[in-house]
Amino acid sequence: MALVEVTNECKDALDLDSVVAQVEFLLRSLKLHDDTEVSLLFVDPDRMAELHVEWMGLEGPTDVMSFPMDDLHVPAAGEVAEPGILGDIVMCPTVAAQQGAETGHGMTGELELLVTHGVLHCLGMDHQEDDERVVMFALQDELLAAWREVHA
Repeated sequence: MALVEVTNECKDALDLDSVVAQVEFLLRSLKLHDDTEVSLLFVDPDRMAELHVEWMGLEGPTDVMSFPMDDLHVPAAGEVAEPGILGDIVMCPTVAAQQGAETGHGMTGELELLVTHGVLHCLGMDHQEDDERVVMFALQDELLAAWREVHA
């Protein structure tokens, strides 16, 4: 079973058990090794803004930042997944709540999206180029729909 470490450094009350269950679901769905490790950190906007400047050179808080570790990837058909550390995912629930209000799916729905987005970034997926964006967002939508169907 995957090792999912979650730390909540912000004031928001979060359903951390649901977050862990979602990450485990994602890792299984993506056919990653059972011994995959990942850590999630929830921070307030000030801390996220600090990290955003430090790592991206951009001002202000963002919603999610991913820090891949062991260069893991989704195994191809017939390939055996390697164990390892997927990476660290840092999220800001305050920003998620704002975005969730704007999109109409609330903070919980936005955090589900950000968890999925962060995991895919840790797997090396990106959305800088149009072709990358199409692939990443299609998989993200597929995984979110499957998660929400199971946990509706």
